[in-house]
Amino acid sequence: MGKTLLEFNNLVTEFHTEGTTVKAVNDISFTLNKGETVGIVGESGSGKSVTSLSAMRLIPSPPGKISGGEIIFHKKDGTKVDLLKASEEEMRSYRGNDIAMIFQEPMTSLNPVFTCGDQVLEAIMLHQKLDASEAKSLTIELFKKVQLPDPERIFSTYPHQISGGQKQRVMIAMAMSCEPSVLIADEPTTALDVTVQKTILQLMQDLQKEKDMGIMFITHDLGVIAELADKVVVMYKGKIVEQGNVWDIFTKPKHPYTKGLLACRPPLEKRYSFLPTVGDFMKIDENGNIIDNQISVEEFTKKLIISDAERKKKQKELFAKKPVLKLSGLKTYFPIRNGFFGGISSYVKAVNNVSFDVYPGETLGLVGESGCGKTTIGRTILRLEEPTEGEMIYKGLDIAKMNADELRDFRKEVQIIFQDPYSSLNPRMTIGNAIMEPMQVHNILNTDEERKEKVKDLLTKVSLDPSHFYRYPHEFSGGQRQRIGIARALAVDPKFIICDESVSALDVSVQAQVLNLLNDLKEEFGLTYIFISHDLSVVKYMSDRMVVMQEGKIEEMGDADQIYNSPKTEYTKRLIDAIPEGKVEDIKNHLEKKGVSVG
Repeated sequence: MGKTLLEFNNLVTEFHTEGTTVKAVNDISFTLNKGETVGIVGESGSGKSVTSLSAMRLIPSPPGKISGGEIIFHKKDGTKVDLLKASEEEMRSYRGNDIAMIFQEPMTSLNPVFTCGDQVLEAIMLHQKLDASEAKSLTIELFKKVQLPDPERIFSTYPHQISGGQKQRVMIAMAMSCEPSVLIADEPTTALDVTVQKTILQLMQDLQKEKDMGIMFITHDLGVIAELADKVVVMYKGKIVEQGNVWDIFTKPKHPYTKGLLACRPPLEKRYSFLPTVGDFMKIDENGNIIDNQISVEEFTKKLIISDAERKKKQKELFAKKPVLKLSGLKTYFPIRNGFFGGISSYVKAVNNVSFDVYPGETLGLVGESGCGKTTIGRTILRLEEPTEGEMIYKGLDIAKMNADELRDFRKEVQIIFQDPYSSLNPRMTIGNAIMEPMQVHNILNTDEERKEKVKDLLTKVSLDPSHFYRYPHEFSGGQRQRIGIARALAVDPKFIICDESVSALDVSVQAQVLNLLNDLKEEFGLTYIFISHDLSVVKYMSDRMVVMQEGKIEEMGDADQIYNSPKTEYTKRLIDAIPEGKVEDIKNHLEKKGVSVG
């Protein structure tokens, strides 16, 4: 590794809200060197993103304030500058030019009223003093480098016209446009498919090698960190609890929080009865101090393994019953029109001749890349999208032929947990009323007082406080909103739940809690699930059987373990190969490529 690029010395960043002060980043110190990748990990609220925003001086004030420490940037000419003391004008010259950032959510960080090309072109013209035609040529060159299909076309398209993975690549092109010394990547692959994620991570490594950049990579996915980082900084509640080289952190973690983070990823080679959580390895005393439970990860997880014999016995019982849902030749097409008043020119075949059964008490996993038709199947089953053709038989009734009253009764039995809990909750309605509303619609219980009590019970069941009844959606974290979505789905006592990417944007520790909760509720209420996700490791952990989809069609279907252990199609093999597993040999290979030898 080369010389130091960025030093964080005793950084403190606070937020003042409602008379209280929260130290989001509390006295942290670490360094980033040339050609090095520092992975910053921790759950939501640990201070990862606030650390990166502090380096860019993008903390909103009020309510935020950087109240202590220094961030020393070592410039290309060998001089040093404390970014916290630089004027706003100086910071503008560093941002994008010397220190670039790929933000967490590309849709909200790209301007919807400008084309993708114009947004990158603007950054180039501002920092590199090129004219418009030279800047355009460089932008198209960058689009080729980040492997965007048809770069000339994407130059003229707006952000809403391209996929999430393509938007993320536009953001990388923008970040790389001025050849920065430091690249800060804040959760750049969170909501992407494993195949797109693999391409983007490879691209970042190639660009780093070419330009000898330092990368600060923020994520909650430890599998990604294992295959990308040289050094790891583990954060918890604003503090660094452990830091060191990637090999030591993964093979010899010292702090109980790090042990918990490593243990709660769904394993691919074996099956657990439930996922370990951070709380299994540590507890917090009344003064907020961490107490180590002194449990070894190996000893703890050994007790959780389910044998093949146990699993086969359960499968035999499960598939001896009659299917509760049968899809036969299901097609859902969306018309493409010419112009505003034009006729239909063609169709997007989102679901194209799909057939499968779901058995009572089963979890059927639907997996595949974005745009493969997974979500459309879930929405079509609930008639939120109308089927073009085919049959959907639920308990002997054809869903496609149900009238309004039958559909209302059906939707009481079959619920959906939506992909984005924030956009599916009314921001003006307290979460208590949002959960109570479907109970009123379906006349569950006699009075609102009784319903309120049931809502409070449900909040307790999903590990939230009954007092949260009166709070609004914006007052909760992503993991808490996901639990609110689960509570709302349970409010009408359903028998069948479609979970649409219900853990895709959650931290690994919160994800483990939500997956355990879904499995506990399945046992308690006798539920049946269709579990939709692009994360194959999560689908394999949750599912009895798995359906792999591509471009609206089923690629293969069968026992989840069998598909993982011996995939039949090239597409499934590619999906499995792209999963960042964080195995010891992966870390070893990654470090040896960089010329670092490990024991």
